[in-house]
Amino acid sequence: MTQSILISSAQTGPVTSSPAQVRTEENQMPLTRLEAEKLALANNPRIRISALIARVQHQAARERRADELPNLSGNLTAVEANDGSRISSGSLTASRLVEHAGMGVQLSQLITDFGHTRNLVASAKLQEKARLADAEASRLDILLATDQVFFAVIEAQDTLKVAMQTVNARQALVDQVGAFTKAKLKSDLDESFARVNLSQAKLLQLNAQNNLDAAKAAFSAVLGYDKEMNFQLVDDSASLPTVPPDADALIAQAIQNRPDLRSFKYSEQAAQKFSKAQHEQLLPTISALGVVGGTPVGSSQYITTNWYGAVGGNVSIPIFNGFRLSAQASEASLESKEATEQTRALLDQVVRDVRTAWLNSNTALQRVTVTAELLKEANTALDLAKTRYDLGLSSIVELSQAELQQTEAAIGNANARSQYSLAISTINFQTCIQP
Repeated sequence: MTQSILISSAQTGPVTSSPAQVRTEENQMPLTRLEAEKLALANNPRIRISALIARVQHQAARERRADELPNLSGNLTAVEANDGSRISSGSLTASRLVEHAGMGVQLSQLITDFGHTRNLVASAKLQEKARLADAEASRLDILLATDQVFFAVIEAQDTLKVAMQTVNARQALVDQVGAFTKAKLKSDLDESFARVNLSQAKLLQLNAQNNLDAAKAAFSAVLGYDKEMNFQLVDDSASLPTVPPDADALIAQAIQNRPDLRSFKYSEQAAQKFSKAQHEQLLPTISALGVVGGTPVGSSQYITTNWYGAVGGNVSIPIFNGFRLSAQASEASLESKEATEQTRALLDQVVRDVRTAWLNSNTALQRVTVTAELLKEANTALDLAKTRYDLGLSSIVELSQAELQQTEAAIGNANARSQYSLAISTINFQTCIQP
């Protein structure tokens, strides 16, 4: 039995493992990528955080909207005083103090402030839309993060399988060379080289196991669990997805669909509305006022009727306030320009990221073909090196080099498929394509 058959079987056959490892794998819960994405969307706290932020902004929009609605308040007042006396300090008002009790309601209604409040409300509503778009962007971020750690675990699992097969193959070679050395058919140097290669394979297995454990810890975290879950990830894709043929079409789709880009556009529009509202602070504000109530208790000398009522209007004109309003208007204009430039910068970044993701997916697809060919050639080279070594036509160094190349090719081939699947997931994320 040759080493190439042992190692290449990591892609198709079961891995030789101890009974304890077998029991552990039997207790693991199988989980596909789509199932993992559903768990992440249900459990990851970032999803709830972004949804709560959107709800907070909705309440902020309602607060702004309240400025356009009537303001009605009720009062109940009772005063015991030295009748006829006046307040002589703390105020310029010469109010008389009168013992009385009364109740009433007051109504105030904004008639117009020439668009100031209306634009503040529109700005708040646009900010709410931006936060909703942020929530959708967070959802896509979680999906991509889940795919990343999912395929990282798949890679680590495949690498560990190759490492275990390598250890088994090199252990068999050590046993064979050891038997030949005892029979004086091979030198002690050959046995020493074989044991060095075995130790290297064991180190590879240790590193692969550590990488797998770390990847599983990250996977549990992105799913929203505070402890490591015992999942056995399964890549259920029957065939490799195809790469979209045209990057320009993907770029156009990303510009149209990306929620983070929509969020920046909404924020830009909100900043424009806010800037307009700040400029409109310099305009007059017209409001209506009304009051009605009764005074059942009070001296007839000062209170001639037991009810009161009035209606009126008020025009407030800002004249001078230390240039505060003009400074606020200028500040809002600059913030609006900043928001426009941020949107433009994100647009350029989206175009770059989509094109980069498309190029990476094409390269990843080529790697799948190349690594398969490389593994095939490495298996053939290892078979030839093993045969030449058994016949005494080559040294252990040549065999060791062939083993190293075959192991690297097997790991590369094992990981190429998952890396290509991740590249496709990245394209889906960049263009907001739901798989």
